[in-house]
Amino acid sequence: MRVKTATITTNCEISGPSSAPVVMLSHSLGSNLHMWDPQLAVLEGRFRVLRYDTRGHGGSDIPGDAYRLEELVADAAALLDALAIPTVHFVGLSMGGMIAQGFALSHPDRLDRLVLCDTSAFMPAEAQPIIQDRIETARREGLAALVDSTLARWFTTDYLRRKGPGVDMIRSILQSSPAAGYIGCTEAIRRLNYLDDLSRIERPTLIVVGEDDPGTPVAAARAIHERISGSRLVILPSASHLCNIEQPQAFNSTLTGFLGSGA
Repeated sequence: MRVKTATITTNCEISGPSSAPVVMLSHSLGSNLHMWDPQLAVLEGRFRVLRYDTRGHGGSDIPGDAYRLEELVADAAALLDALAIPTVHFVGLSMGGMIAQGFALSHPDRLDRLVLCDTSAFMPAEAQPIIQDRIETARREGLAALVDSTLARWFTTDYLRRKGPGVDMIRSILQSSPAAGYIGCTEAIRRLNYLDDLSRIERPTLIVVGEDDPGTPVAAARAIHERISGSRLVILPSASHLCNIEQPQAFNSTLTGFLGSGA
């Protein structure tokens, strides 16, 4: 459903028991809420699940200018306001994890538990030429020109060779993702720098990363883990950037164990 909020109109889906704690799921750049399909069944049995499309993605509004990360965070908070949801467990992967960090820092009173998956807290200078090249390619040729290279980063070689069940889904999502939204969100995350602020996060935090993730590697996860007191770091073997899709059973077990624990 599309929900008009104070910032944009956001496409989202809500499922699970109406009285259960809410889990908010935020997806990666170039994807949409269906990236979380492998988690839906196991989560909605115990939680109220809120999946949404980030601005510029899926069925949400596509403002034309470059976005700021603060706007993506504000969109998430505005969606909760519109749905009258006071607090959530916030789960974000890649760009979604960057939004989740911003949400934890700017809305700590609305956060129960935080889960950061295959993400980073800082975008280094050496990444900027690569980011700019992707922006220019998307502007010139659309996202279709970036699909193969993206899949090669997001999944292990073995998973791609076996044509794992998530490959076709993500390929289709990428091919249909609006270039304007991809560019806008890429401009937002290229300025990412939360490293010095992470020590302010006091909510229970789980950090999950695929062992073979080349884009937001284990080192990036460790940097976050070291700065958030009491956080837990889990490294999933035989998984790359979309570890929730490549290793769904291990991911789901880790996620539900953390969200359902009292620690």
